[in-house]
Amino acid sequence: MSSDRAAPGRAMSEGRLADRAYTAIVRIITEEDLAIGDRLPSESRLAETFGMSRTIVREALARLASDGITEARRGAGSYVKRRPSARLGSHMPMDALAATLGTYEVRFVLEAEAARLAAQRRSPEQMEAIEAALTALRTALLSNAPAHDEDWLLHRAIVEATANAAFVPVFDHLQDAVMRILRAGVEISRARAPEVIGAMMEEHDAIVDAIRAQDADGAALAMRWHLSQGRKRLMP
Repeated sequence: MSSDRAAPGRAMSEGRLADRAYTAIVRIITEEDLAIGDRLPSESRLAETFGMSRTIVREALARLASDGITEARRGAGSYVKRRPSARLGSHMPMDALAATLGTYEVRFVLEAEAARLAAQRRSPEQMEAIEAALTALRTALLSNAPAHDEDWLLHRAIVEATANAAFVPVFDHLQDAVMRILRAGVEISRARAPEVIGAMMEEHDAIVDAIRAQDADGAALAMRWHLSQGRKRLMP
């Protein structure tokens, strides 16, 4: 019996190849010092350079576009949209960049829905836990102390408030990658104007405000906005 669905081993192999192509394209951007707006080599040229199929290169470019690093222009190829911050390298190896940034796609789905459900279902005790986690994050962010643990605990408190225990182990599975992102995001933001940390705090406030008001759509929207802005903060 035939099937169009790829075998698990094949899909995993193609995923690893796409990760490698993703990493190699980022290296071209950084090592060749491409500026925002510069055109990347064509798909066929990249495929030849990497010794991979154009399908794999196309998948890598699609993921880079989703992560806000490149943009495709119809009939004109792919261009640099943002350059990953050089500080990212101190928090994760370049080979882990594709997988680590890829967690954002999962988080957009998982955490936006978690915020929605938390707004609908959170108990008074869970709301208190979210408020306490927000206060701890504010204290950490507005000092020179590390803030990634507090950031993680706030997001986890929101997941716990869904009243659906299945969310928690899925979110916990992402912990290593998310913690790398949180560490990098705080360090990169602190190296910029004070308004950047202020914006980060305002985004968290908006999420918690919506959950407190039991505004499900508002909570989901605020979470998606926060995650999209967080991904942008990893770029210069």
